[in-house]
This record gives sequence, C-alpha cells and structure tokens, in this order.
Amino acid sequence: MVQQKQTDGIAETLKAKALRREIIVGKESVLKAMRQAALERVFLAQNAPPRLKDDLQHYSGLTGIPVQQLPYTNEELGILCKKNFRILVVGLKNP
Repeated sequence: MVQQKQTDGIAETLKAKALRREIIVGKESVLKAMRQAALERVFLAQNAPPRLKDDLQHYSGLTGIPVQQLPYTNEELGILCKKNFRILVVGLKNP
C-alpha cells in the first residue's frame, strides 16, 4: 500500500512538471544535464536497457543526483509525461 502511494505521488509530480515544462526527456539530453548537474532527480522506465541503467548510475555516483526506477514501462511513462511517444528516462530540472 505504501509503494502504491509513493508511485501515485511520483506520477502526479511527473504530470505537474510536464505541464510546466520542467522535465527533460531522452537518454542523451538527460545524460548531458546530469553531467552539468542541472537535474534534481532522474526517473527510469521499468524496461530500460541495462546499458542505460549503468550509465545513469555512473553519473549519479559522480554528481549525487538520485536515479529511481519506476514500475512503469516506457509507453506508460510517455503517457504520464503527456507525450505521444515512448520515454525511457526523464529528468526533473532543478528549481
């Protein structure tokens, strides 16, 4: 039950940030923003490839930006972010 509430909160946060255009989507864009420490948190789709997970964990260790894997597929993540395409990784911009 706690896990469900937590993922509901994340989903609402993603929806709100997407409407305010405070997200970065896509592997290359998110990795570049991580290198510049321009993100507060990164979310990863459930079905992301292992290579992408490794890259994100590497930059997370260097910059201290937390990476969280979501229980949503890339198709569901695209819907949550109000996009009409699949999304593997989403970064929340620093406030």
